[in-house]
Amino acid sequence: MYVQNANAPARKPVTVPGLHAMKAEGRRIAMLTAYDASFAWQLESAGVDVALVGDSLGMVMQGHASTLPVTLDHMVYHTAMVARGVSATMLVADLPFMADRDLPHVLEAGARLVGEAGAAMVKIEGGAPHILAAIEALTVRAIPVCAHLGLTPQSVHKFGGFRIQGREQEAADRVLAEALAVESAGADLLVLEGVPVALGERVTKAVKIPVIGIGAGPHCDGQVLVIQDMLGITRGKRPKFSKDFLIGHDSVAAAITAYVADVRSGAFPAPEHCFN
Repeated sequence: MYVQNANAPARKPVTVPGLHAMKAEGRRIAMLTAYDASFAWQLESAGVDVALVGDSLGMVMQGHASTLPVTLDHMVYHTAMVARGVSATMLVADLPFMADRDLPHVLEAGARLVGEAGAAMVKIEGGAPHILAAIEALTVRAIPVCAHLGLTPQSVHKFGGFRIQGREQEAADRVLAEALAVESAGADLLVLEGVPVALGERVTKAVKIPVIGIGAGPHCDGQVLVIQDMLGITRGKRPKFSKDFLIGHDSVAAAITAYVADVRSGAFPAPEHCFN
């Protein structure tokens, strides 16, 4: 059961049609990851539009080298915790590695994350034919889907590491084609990660659904960061596309509020956070 955060300002819940309206009106979407109720309350209070329970929890919460060890049970557990901390902020949850191996597993994962854990949308990586079939299967059953293209962390071994995607013309054209395909399959939102600025702009203009960038340049309809990255507490080297918003602020709440303001004004990402 959701416990109302007394510090959170009253606002209307963010919905799928609401996100589409934000793109149409040119209002940038602020998205951050959260993995528990305490940080979820902070996102809610700061007016974050979308909370993402990412399988990035495998790295920042569990200490793994990649997202691959994260299981569906892990995702359900963390999503349920975040669901208790948000009401107006939309909740999106990742489908973990190999949840897409066939349609029964995709549907089971979607049903658990939405019906059991309380997500409003699930996120799935890639644009291969079986992913398009999964998006169609989920959306026809009224489970909204966020697609994820570009640098897709579950493909880390195929990519040979966390490498920027779409720098060559052929690769850029493939990312654009995949974006159009996931939109056609029924995706309502697209996370675009680790691509050059020009490709981020190209994809954002080509699709009607909102595009949320993470290392995809300033022209996307919104931005997302892993919250540990934007607080400067990630172990090791912080990604180029992130910024430590805790610098110059005296609290987590103030840092999140600053992030939201910079996303909405277009101040973030700056050129130093982008790839060419």
